[in-house]
Amino acid sequence: MNTTTPNNNSGLRKWIVAISIVIPIAVAALFAIKIEGVDFSFLPPIYAGINAATAALLIMALTFIKQGKVQLHQKTIQLALVLSVLFLLCYVAYHMTSDSTVYGDLDANGQLDAIEKSAVASTRLAYIVLLLSHIFLSVAVIPVVLFTYLHAWEGNYQKHKKWAKFAFPIWLYVAVTGVIVYFMISPYYAH
Repeated sequence: MNTTTPNNNSGLRKWIVAISIVIPIAVAALFAIKIEGVDFSFLPPIYAGINAATAALLIMALTFIKQGKVQLHQKTIQLALVLSVLFLLCYVAYHMTSDSTVYGDLDANGQLDAIEKSAVASTRLAYIVLLLSHIFLSVAVIPVVLFTYLHAWEGNYQKHKKWAKFAFPIWLYVAVTGVIVYFMISPYYAH
């Protein structure tokens, strides 16, 4: 890790803030863009797998740091960051080329009729709450994780540890709920 002072990294802090604002806005804007003739319908199980791998890596990273294996912890976190970026690219590619899937829409017409609503009535609210918490926290986790990483990179391990107490559970929650959301919505993907 780097041992530069925080003042030397004010540019990095500005970049983290910018990235934390630009990524959610860009993702939201890209949902309005539909690219026809490209089929990325195979991506959801891949990015669900990426989320699962990220969750496993986060647990491994926590285990490594508790065992004092700092370099393994660093490499594992770096790999989790790379997977998170890969997830984002796959997620955006899928949503730019595919219509959104409606939870409970068995006939894949984009609407829930009375029979479909009745069939998922007991689980729809749980799905929506889980999805919304996943989305909200996926936006919040960006600056939290990046600042946590920056503190470690600067060698400010005390601050890194304080931030990691928030970053770890949020990042893990986002990764795990990404997998759960996939399994809940996957029966309704258009085939």
